[in-house]
Amino acid sequence: MNPIIAATLTALGTVTVIAAAAVLVVWLAMRGTDSRHRAAVIDSVAGLLRAIRGRR
Repeated sequence: MNPIIAATLTALGTVTVIAAAAVLVVWLAMRGTDSRHRAAVIDSVAGLLRAIRGRR
């Protein structure tokens, strides 16, 4: 297999898995929360995702 195609497929697979994990984290965090707490939950999840990506 061409190395460029392999690298592209690997990058696309990685991005897809990370995006799916982020959606799953948000979905799990939002389940069962009251509407008044949702802003705080979304802010906390965003902070978690920034920490995982290495940004503050």
